[in-house]
Amino acid sequence: MSLSIVKSVLSGGVVEIAPRGEIDVDTAYEVREAIAEVLAKGRPERIELNMRLVTFIDSVGISAMVAGFQTAEVSGVKLVVTEPSRFVHRQLWVTGLLGLFGAPEPYYAGAPTPEVLPGA
Repeated sequence: MSLSIVKSVLSGGVVEIAPRGEIDVDTAYEVREAIAEVLAKGRPERIELNMRLVTFIDSVGISAMVAGFQTAEVSGVKLVVTEPSRFVHRQLWVTGLLGLFGAPEPYYAGAPTPEVLPGA
């Protein structure tokens, strides 16, 4: 399986990078390049790496994420992971890197959206 990456501008100066597929030795550079491209175009408030549709990630993919985190940090931009697939969540947890990326909860398809209480 290959990798595709969609970049979107969200509200509040946030850029979302959403990879889909497998991040491995053959495709990890695409994640690094996507982060570098966003930073070359400007300095967003935050970069969200939405990992919901990532089905596999190996050590080279994890390394690309860490390199992207460091590149963003040097530029004064916060990079966080959002909605990691269960596989990605497990890999970040096993490697001890979950906290580095904001300690996101794993994405579960069909999970109910949290209810916002009035006045909360």
